[in-house]
Amino acid sequence: MLELRSVGYTVHEGDTKLDILKDISLTIDDHKLVVFTGPNGGGKTTLAKIIMGLVNPTSGRIIWNGQDITGLGITERARLGISYGFQQPPRFKGLTVRDLLTLASGDEKMSKDRCCQYLTKVGLCANDYLDREVDVSLSGGEVKRIEIASILARNSQLMIFDEPEAGIDLWSFARLTETFEQIHRTGSATMIIISHQERIISLADEVIVVGDGSIRHRGSAADILPQILADTLGGCPVLTKGGADL
Repeated sequence: MLELRSVGYTVHEGDTKLDILKDISLTIDDHKLVVFTGPNGGGKTTLAKIIMGLVNPTSGRIIWNGQDITGLGITERARLGISYGFQQPPRFKGLTVRDLLTLASGDEKMSKDRCCQYLTKVGLCANDYLDREVDVSLSGGEVKRIEIASILARNSQLMIFDEPEAGIDLWSFARLTETFEQIHRTGSATMIIISHQERIISLADEVIVVGDGSIRHRGSAADILPQILADTLGGCPVLTKGGADL
């Protein structure tokens, strides 16, 4: 179980103090699929990076399976079963796709068939990619899918995906949503997905709307998605509702 207790993040620009996140508290139960959504710049990615340890909160605590991990770094959190997929994944010249999947899985003898299974789940053919380097020769969408495959290979307890739909084609997006559905159905991991896509939002057990650094609303996809879809002309009722519905 993941708990965030009064988490805040503040930065200073000259004499100006900017509260990027403001006193966020939430609990995410095991094996749930939770979607963070909301306007750009609202704090979704910062919140996800704080959970992974990429950003240190200026206040509050993060509890993972009963352990306070607030002071732990990225490596320690990864060892505890937390993984993160970036909006713009890094590239690794000299490292092949097979190398990356093998490192992620921790199995030095991982078979080609297993590699193929992970790549197929994200819409890639193993024969075309296993021996290619994860470098600038790959498109942004290809690198994104390979990174997601590496997270699947790691088999983490908590998987965080930051806009996994960014930069990939519609066919691959369909394969990814099927993969998310399968992971959720088998109960093999807890997933946090940052997304604006209706199809991903509709998969969620809970949707958390983050805006202006705060949790503006939370509830089931059935409750929140119609309100988001209705927001075509003006302020979204989910975002303008006073206070957080906790």
